[in-house]
Amino acid sequence: MTPPEAPVDGKNHPGDKPPAASVCAPDTLTVLKKRSDFLKAARARRQGTSSMMVQGRKRAPDEDQEAVIRVGFTCSKKVGNAVARNRAKRRLREAARAILPEHGRAGWDYVLIGRAGSTSDRPYSALLDDLRYALRKIHGAQK
Repeated sequence: MTPPEAPVDGKNHPGDKPPAASVCAPDTLTVLKKRSDFLKAARARRQGTSSMMVQGRKRAPDEDQEAVIRVGFTCSKKVGNAVARNRAKRRLREAARAILPEHGRAGWDYVLIGRAGSTSDRPYSALLDDLRYALRKIHGAQK
């Protein structure tokens, strides 16, 4: 059986693109890249869980107010070597893709921080439950 991105006839055609791997709409989530955005989120609400720390903040009116959810991912060297940090971030990205379009709020920034040992080893369903719990706590404090 051929992978989904392989052409049906088995030949490579110029300009053909494989299907997107993300399950959410491309305009729903945007990735944070600037250090200043991470620092602003660090000063906002935070909620720790067994597998991650989640920081969330509502963007100010003078900031970019697109109707998108912005999310960033980070792991310190306490998580382990580069392989372990990348694995933890990959798991956080997948959890964010699955949960944030449904439970996140447009106009908010979220930063997911991996924890040593538990982010990589925790069962995926528990990781999703942890993210849902953290979002409920962050948004519940706002009212």
